[in-house]
Amino acid sequence: MSLTLVVLGILSAGMGLKGFLLSSHFIDGGVTGISMLIADITNWPISILIFVINLPFLVLGYRRIGIPFAIKSAMAIAGLSLCVAFVHFPDVTHDKLLTAVFGGFFIGVGIGLTMRGGAVLDGTEIAALVVSKQSHLLKVSDIILLLNVVIFSLAAYFLGIESAMYSILTYLAASKMIDFILNGIEQYTGITIISLKSETIRKIITHKLGRGVTIYNGKSGYGKDGQVNDPRDIVFTVVTRLEIPVLKQEILKADPSAFIIQQSIDDTTGGLLKRKALH
Repeated sequence: MSLTLVVLGILSAGMGLKGFLLSSHFIDGGVTGISMLIADITNWPISILIFVINLPFLVLGYRRIGIPFAIKSAMAIAGLSLCVAFVHFPDVTHDKLLTAVFGGFFIGVGIGLTMRGGAVLDGTEIAALVVSKQSHLLKVSDIILLLNVVIFSLAAYFLGIESAMYSILTYLAASKMIDFILNGIEQYTGITIISLKSETIRKIITHKLGRGVTIYNGKSGYGKDGQVNDPRDIVFTVVTRLEIPVLKQEILKADPSAFIIQQSIDDTTGGLLKRKALH
């Protein structure tokens, strides 16, 4: 299954590059964007640049993440290079807006599917992950953003402002598709409810909405000295973003003064996240 995802990811990214972006001289972010920019400036083969520029990041991935990941990623990147070099894709459109949006769409789908298969097509994520672990000030997303600011600034200088702006649109489309492929429409959200009617809310969530809950024992506090008031149960559940409006509506119907905290969840492992059947 993982091999199928990687192969589909390579073909999708190849379609984004050869079917849309390369003929219009638009670039993406990350190592792929660097490769495309250098290819535009020097006329060197992009298929070779994609693999060569990713090599240092693959070595970094081998040292910090492990040899299985590095081998799988090396094969994926080599596959993309061969795909760009030898597989024919139709030049779909010369409309600049469509090129930017759909070029980013196919590249984003390709990167997302490859990541689902346990590999990467772009070494930027590896470098960002390593740097973020060594720095408490920067997150992975911050590092990727800073790198892409540099890339698109260079694109504006060498390719022109218009091409750089369309390239940014390509990057945004790709980022959205990566997020959708990795998280899907069922992106999970953690909901914490603090209420005196916690037992009623627990029954609503478990019986009416079919979701599991976790109960914490807590105490309310108030005043400058943190004087402790009465103890109460705190309800925590994980739902998809499509279920949030219904959940909030039911909670506030049971207790209009309930305190509801909502936070995004990047990933989950184990547990019961699927809805149980309601009878």
